[in-house]
Amino acid sequence: MAVQDNISASAPRTSLLNDPVFRGILYQVLVATAVIAFISWIVFNTAQNLAAQNKTTGFDFLFRTAGFDISFTLFPWSRSSFYWQAFLAGLLNTLLVAVIGIVFSTILGFTLGIARLSCNWLISRFATVYIETIRNIPLLLQLFFWYFAVLKAMPAVRQSFALPLDIFINQRGLMVPRPLIDHEFTWVIVAFVVAAIGAIVIGRWATNIRTLTGKYPAAIVTAARAANAAVTFAMGYLAFMALGALLPALTGLSSLPLIGAVVLTAMTFTPASPYVRSIIAFILAWVVLSFVLSGMFPSVPSVVISVGSAIAGVVLGWILLDGADGRASEGKFPIALPLIVAFGVPALVYWVTGASLQFEVPVLNRFNFDGGVQLPPELVALVFGLTIYTAAFIAENVRGGIRAVNKGQTEAAQSLGIKEGDRLRLVIIPQAMRVIVPPLTSQYLNLTKNSSLGAAIGYPELVNVFTGTTLNQTGKAIEVIALTMAVYLTFSLLTSAFMNWYNGRVALVER
Repeated sequence: MAVQDNISASAPRTSLLNDPVFRGILYQVLVATAVIAFISWIVFNTAQNLAAQNKTTGFDFLFRTAGFDISFTLFPWSRSSFYWQAFLAGLLNTLLVAVIGIVFSTILGFTLGIARLSCNWLISRFATVYIETIRNIPLLLQLFFWYFAVLKAMPAVRQSFALPLDIFINQRGLMVPRPLIDHEFTWVIVAFVVAAIGAIVIGRWATNIRTLTGKYPAAIVTAARAANAAVTFAMGYLAFMALGALLPALTGLSSLPLIGAVVLTAMTFTPASPYVRSIIAFILAWVVLSFVLSGMFPSVPSVVISVGSAIAGVVLGWILLDGADGRASEGKFPIALPLIVAFGVPALVYWVTGASLQFEVPVLNRFNFDGGVQLPPELVALVFGLTIYTAAFIAENVRGGIRAVNKGQTEAAQSLGIKEGDRLRLVIIPQAMRVIVPPLTSQYLNLTKNSSLGAAIGYPELVNVFTGTTLNQTGKAIEVIALTMAVYLTFSLLTSAFMNWYNGRVALVER
């Protein structure tokens, strides 16, 4: 009896609509067609409406004369400038605020994030109150506060507040000295760039040596002690110079900053070294708080403000004294020598070449200050508001990143005898960065985009100058909006690319 073999026969063909591959391609084609049709309808409808209004498209308007003033630009500007120069002025102003805001908000945010986890009750509560208060108040409202309630409430030009380092503040903004350099100073700038690269190489070399041998080279140890003394001298000189500005009775003692800095530097080599940092913190806190509070509360007697600021300085000094150790610890060695190289080599070049670096101090004349650099109150308020606001969110990111590190890492570092500060810098923070960096990138992007709120207080950033004045005068809505969107998109992509690269550098290496 013959048996029919059906195993080798092909399976019966199913319907084409039941084929998952065919259905996937079909759905993608339908979605792509719908998107293209929608965009084509928008373009056709826009072109039709522009034609009905007798409007043309194109970027030829960029080469027309702008005919309006901009209150603050980073390059010479006049009414005869072109619209492309207005675009560049707004772009540079936006970039200026973004860069300054990112730098200061990062420093302040990391400080607050670490402070919130401090064992000191006062520091921890202060950081908590700051973060919970600032991040729950709208940014626009904070900008109004800093601009209208603080800076616009400053005294007139003739009653300007004189801050240390020949800085003045009044209703018209912040007046700071202008640096004046000669041709030879170019070599100092070149030396600084080269020395910075060399410092990075030296730091990596020192770390590799310690990894192989367990000890840093003797030069690194010596440099650590030298750097500690140099930093103490610089900070002590600054503190005593600021103290002379606060107390007019010390004006006649011109050598006070030098003598005070030398005494503090000598103390770093004695058992009294833990007191040096507290003394400097006390003086700086006293001076800064006195100037700030006297500007905010002019009706309060100066004696009350000075005494209150001194008490706050004592509290800060006492906090820093708790568990302080002024000696250069081993954990600071990799940083000491690179610092000496990065700043010592340019200083040597400055001395050898005879380069000149002077500062043009702002001088009060009849109606306004002459000389120096005048920063408008809009710029100061925007930078201050963005920094204060963004730092609160960065602080929470830092706190979350530190909390994510296993507690066993801290206990292991403690068992090795590593001090608290070095334990945080060498063990906890490096591991926390892989958690901190992704949300930190979002905060940088938010700060850059939030700079557009400067239009609300009159700061001439990109939205104010280009999307506001330029758009109103030219009527080129599509071109102006497209260029503005392209700028913010480019800023965001570049920031994300850099932070993603850095995130890859700090990520844990798994084998």
